[in-house]
Amino acid sequence: MNEHTKTKCGMISIVGRPNVGKSTLANVLTGDKIAIVSSKPQTTRNRIRAIVNRGDTQIILVDTPGFHKAKTKLDDYMTKIVTESVADTDAVLLMIEPVAEPGEQETELIARIKASKCPAVLVINKIDTVPKEQLLAVIAAYSQLLDFDAVLPISAKNGKGLDELLTQLEKYAAPGPKLFPDDMTTDQPDRQVCAEIVREKLLYCLDKEIPHGTAVVVTKFSEREDTEIIDLDVTIYCEKDSHKGIIIGKNGAMLKRIGELSRKDIERFMGTRVYLRTWVKVKDNWRDNDALIRNFGYKD
Repeated sequence: MNEHTKTKCGMISIVGRPNVGKSTLANVLTGDKIAIVSSKPQTTRNRIRAIVNRGDTQIILVDTPGFHKAKTKLDDYMTKIVTESVADTDAVLLMIEPVAEPGEQETELIARIKASKCPAVLVINKIDTVPKEQLLAVIAAYSQLLDFDAVLPISAKNGKGLDELLTQLEKYAAPGPKLFPDDMTTDQPDRQVCAEIVREKLLYCLDKEIPHGTAVVVTKFSEREDTEIIDLDVTIYCEKDSHKGIIIGKNGAMLKRIGELSRKDIERFMGTRVYLRTWVKVKDNWRDNDALIRNFGYKD
């Protein structure tokens, strides 16, 4: 008997407008911090695969950037990631907030799902923020636009409806080998997760446009031979000298705060002590420079 006869595997993309809760869902379902979260839009920039194992079934959730109108070449890259993810997976999970009128982003995403002819599940997140009666209007509005396989109200933040969601997603898994070992929760290298954690703290600590003009690159990632301490050197790139000054802060206070918050989360993720050093450099308008976009890790 083939050893893979019993195992099943399915790949499902999560799409939706910025800040709808896609990354929060990926983190909750894996039980790990594999995607950064922020109240600011366009937090996720890359395609992130979240790996969920349920017995002999492996569900690979593809967390995508929030679908939005492109203003820079980096935005173009992020939009391309969403389009490709809709076309390349076994099913699509369209995540929305409990608002009855679909916006421009949702309408465009539904058009792309239709074109891909991919099975789709509508997930209404943040149901704890509205009365139950409001959900009926949301379900009615979206059901007119697409024949969803299922409509599932959830709260990614407090765990409501997640068992029902996973049971539905298991239906898209096909017989075959698991693509990742059972102990993996993401396909991202550790150094990439560490860079993203630093960027999350930039989003948390800084206001307005500044954090969206930053990129984080790990230049050193090594474990000391005599201990389990990881030496981590990180460079934060921004677009203007004035932004560099704000990131560093008076007497280096802001950069120190960003570093301390980052180190705590990185140590939690890595399970060991981390010695973190940070630098800040300026690269003018890097979000419109194809070479720098690739150099900063935005490629798939």
